[in-house]
Amino acid sequence: MSMTDPIGDLLTRIRNGQRANKAVIETPASKLRARVLEVLQREGYIRGYETDENDGKPFFRIELKYHDGAPVIRSITRVSKPGRRVYSSVSDLPRVQNGLGISIVSTPKGVLSDAEARDANVGGEVLCTVF
Repeated sequence: MSMTDPIGDLLTRIRNGQRANKAVIETPASKLRARVLEVLQREGYIRGYETDENDGKPFFRIELKYHDGAPVIRSITRVSKPGRRVYSSVSDLPRVQNGLGISIVSTPKGVLSDAEARDANVGGEVLCTVF
């Protein structure tokens, strides 16, 4: 069975893992998921991730981050979906919670946070927002 929205699956696994107070979750590996996880790690929303293999299938083991027992990620939502892609120019990149959160954007220069995309002066597909 093929998966139609791998990024949506990743975000749901993170959301469910935090609701269950899990320290570590697992998700199938892909290049796009790795880029999104790199942005989340750079911005301080997850502790880190590592690649492992089970029966020849690679997967990521993601360490979730908590502060005083509460998850660091309060909300993580998918913006651009397979049925409705959302693109944004650099001047129209959304600000999440007045700049307290981030948008993760897939640009020609790679997957970047909204602040990095503004610094690089590139727009692209808005994958998700994190607060």
